[in-house]
Amino acid sequence: MSSLIKHKKIIIIGGGIGGLAAAALLAKDGHKVTVLEKNEQLGGRASRLTAKGYTFDLGPSWYMMNDVFEKFFAEFGKKPTDYLKLIRVQPQYRIFFSDRTHLDITSNLKQTKKTFESIEKGSSAALDRYLSEAKLKYEVAIQHVLYHNADHLRDFFTPALAKYGAKLHPFTSMDHYVKRFFHTEKLQQIIQYTLVFLGGAPSNMPALYSLMSHVDFNLGTYYPMGGFYEVTKAIVAVGKKQGVTYLTDQEVSEIVTKNGVVTGVTVNGKHMAADVVISNADYAHTEDLLSDQSARSFSKKSWDNKVLSPSAFLLYIGYKGTLPQLQHHNIYFGKNWINHFNDIFDRPNWPKQPSVYINKPSATDHNIAPKGHENLMILVPIASRLKEDKTSRLAYAHFILQYLKKNIGVDLQSRLEYIKIFSVSDFATRYNSLGGNALGGLAHTLLQTGPWRSPNKSKKLSNLFFVGATTVPGIGVPPAIISAHLVRDRVRSMQ
Repeated sequence: MSSLIKHKKIIIIGGGIGGLAAAALLAKDGHKVTVLEKNEQLGGRASRLTAKGYTFDLGPSWYMMNDVFEKFFAEFGKKPTDYLKLIRVQPQYRIFFSDRTHLDITSNLKQTKKTFESIEKGSSAALDRYLSEAKLKYEVAIQHVLYHNADHLRDFFTPALAKYGAKLHPFTSMDHYVKRFFHTEKLQQIIQYTLVFLGGAPSNMPALYSLMSHVDFNLGTYYPMGGFYEVTKAIVAVGKKQGVTYLTDQEVSEIVTKNGVVTGVTVNGKHMAADVVISNADYAHTEDLLSDQSARSFSKKSWDNKVLSPSAFLLYIGYKGTLPQLQHHNIYFGKNWINHFNDIFDRPNWPKQPSVYINKPSATDHNIAPKGHENLMILVPIASRLKEDKTSRLAYAHFILQYLKKNIGVDLQSRLEYIKIFSVSDFATRYNSLGGNALGGLAHTLLQTGPWRSPNKSKKLSNLFFVGATTVPGIGVPPAIISAHLVRDRVRSMQ
């Protein structure tokens, strides 16, 4: 293929997972690719923090959808395990409920069905039916949707989608769909927690996304030893072998356009020429950088009407001692989890009874914390655009620590050795994310999915493209990698 391609000078703005994967794929095609990253390290949200002997992943902590990683590395004749030591997390996660009970979800589906049955009679058979439909949706999505660029609605509604259309449930909300199978709130919560990874709520996301349960229960969850940042390093290693140039501390201040074409970028006061520019930065921020604002695909005002993915209130904690009551992945469901979604999407507010995710990778990897210590990341989904200051951040951190002590019996303050807060304003500053959203893009509502999502090519500039969570197919590390395949195909179509 590469012998047929006219080689181009390509600049990629942003060194997140999508940008790094695109750089490697395009360099493999023979293009001269340079990645410009504004921060001090590559990875975007998938970067790393080290402090006082602790190693924290700043963002992603779940390694899921193995097939996507395998497809990417296969492009270079490699496998993920050539770069990563992957451990299947067991149990996959522990769930704490507001009635002070808890349960573990393992990779053993037979055991999981027994767990479901103990909560709701007949639910094991319902889980079989639910997962059968989830598997179909996932396979249709992978084979016929996610790896294909669609410029028009007619491109999206392929014969395959027409064949399976009704079985994909695109116009049914997750909330209504899940209630067809499970009647107790506990099981509904277990089934729908994965929506957090897609930045949505049960009420505003199409049931198509029940495919995530296939990923969860059937494909499983893994951990790359050393932390998720090892994935970033692996993709960079592949790119380096293809000749990609990576430059950090290089913030792009302008995308220079002329007569419907991008001619290059301004970075640290200097002009860098390019035949193609691909942005892995936030979509709205990218268009703010255009020297000719009439070349925008979307007006500034239009972004006010879009449903952003949530932000997150994050605590990175070093704990002196062990916490055996916690597994690697832990989820606490607040007393009224629907109210928490309302606090995110309907009436933005600081949640008072939030659901909370706790990541304790030191349960699996003893090298990321000092001996006899624990490494924790605590995540509370919150609304984007929330106002905060130093005082409010400290107050909410104290509230969350007390909240966890009260509701799941984990006293972190008594042996706290290190803590760092990362929240709305940090996402806005570090990643230029619109409204300080945490996941890098728009929530996966029906009208922000598939052909209705922000496209990966500019409507007015022939050589400006987008990659990552901010565009198609959407939020998450695997979709960001898929987006790299899509943008590679866009560049190929320019020949």
